[in-house]
Amino acid sequence: MPKSTKNKQIPVNTPVVSKESVSFLMKAAKAGWISSSGPMVKEFEDSFAKFVGMKYGIAVSSGTAALHGALLSLNIKKGDEVIVPAFTMAACWLSILYVGAKPVFVDCDPETYNIDPKKIEEKITSKTKAIMIVHIYGHPCDMDSISKITKKHKLFLIEDAAEAHGAEYKKQKCGSFGDIACFSFYANKIIATGEGGMILTNDEALAKKARRYRDLCHSEEKRFVHDDIGYNYRFTNLQAAVGLGELKNIGKYIKKKLEIAKKYDAGLKNIEGLTLPITKPGNLNVYWMYSIVIDPEKFPVSKDKLRTILDDEYGIGTRDFFYGPHEQPVLKEFLGQEGFPITEHIARNGFYLPSGLALTTKEIESVIKAVKAIAGKNQKKNKKNE
Repeated sequence: MPKSTKNKQIPVNTPVVSKESVSFLMKAAKAGWISSSGPMVKEFEDSFAKFVGMKYGIAVSSGTAALHGALLSLNIKKGDEVIVPAFTMAACWLSILYVGAKPVFVDCDPETYNIDPKKIEEKITSKTKAIMIVHIYGHPCDMDSISKITKKHKLFLIEDAAEAHGAEYKKQKCGSFGDIACFSFYANKIIATGEGGMILTNDEALAKKARRYRDLCHSEEKRFVHDDIGYNYRFTNLQAAVGLGELKNIGKYIKKKLEIAKKYDAGLKNIEGLTLPITKPGNLNVYWMYSIVIDPEKFPVSKDKLRTILDDEYGIGTRDFFYGPHEQPVLKEFLGQEGFPITEHIARNGFYLPSGLALTTKEIESVIKAVKAIAGKNQKKNKKNE
C-alpha cells in the first residue's frame, strides 16, 4: 500500500498569479488606488468585454453578485419563473430566489452535462421570463437550439459563463450570445482575482441598471439619496489589477487546460467504467475542471470509495460534482415529484480530478497512475471473490 502523501498532496486546484498581475497590483497599491474608484476597474471591464466580444462590462464582487445583478437589471421579480439547469452550482438558483422568482429546473444532457435543450420547452409557462444557461465545466451549451427557443417564446437569455472563460461555440465566445452574461473570477477560475465577477451586455440600458444596482442605487441627481434597493457589489481596483494581468495570459492558460485534458484523456481512456469528458464538434471546451463519472456497475469501487483512497493513500485532492435540486433542503417547496435522472446519476457518481493551472505533468501522471492502480487492484479482488 502506498505511503500516505498527505504532506505532499496534489490539490484539486492551485491558483496561478502571473508576473503581470503582480506588476499591476504593485502599481495600483503604490498609487493608493485600492477602492472601487480606481482607474483599473474600468480598464478591466473594457478589456474583458472586448475579449468576449461584448460592448459593456460591469465588474462586481462575485459571480453570484453578477447573476443577481443580471436578474435585477432584467426586472425579474416575484411571480416570474426562470428556467435553469438542474445540474449547476447553487448560485444560479439562489440568485433567482434573491429576486423572489421561481427557479424551474431542467435536466442535463448526458454527454456534456449542460442543460438539455430538448427538455426546455415543456417547462415554459406564461410566467416564464428568462432562461439561465450554464456552460458547465467549460463546455459550451447548444446555443443554436437554445437561441431558437428564446426567440420563439420571446424570453431573456442569461448566460452563466463562470467556468467558460474563452470557451467557444462555433468560433463565438461563450458570454456573447445572451441578453446578459455573467462571469466569476473566483480563485479557481481560469481568470482569477480571488473573488469577483463580471456582467456583460450589449444593451446600454441594461448596463446602466447593472451599474446602479452594483453601487446602492444612488440617485442620479444626488448621491446618498437612493431611489431603489441597491447592493454593495463593488469590485476593487486591486482586484482589477490582478484581472488585467491574468487576462494578458488567457491564451496561455487555455492552452494549459487543453494540455491537462489531453494528458488525462490519454492516460485514463481505457479504464472500464470510467466516463471521461468530451468536446462536441464545433466547440472549444476549455476544461475548467476535468470531470469523470463512475459507472457503479462496471468500475470496481464506488465514486466515494475512489475519492477516499485517492485522498488517504495517495494524497490526491478531488471534488464532488454539484448536487441536484432534490438534495437541496431550501428548494423543497419548489419541487414536485419530478425527478432529474441524468443530474441525479452524475451527481451521485461524478467528481473532478486536480485541474488547476499550476498542475505539473508529473502530478498528472501520478493521478493517472493512482486511478489505474486502484482500478486494477480492486478488479483483481472482485474476480477472486467470484
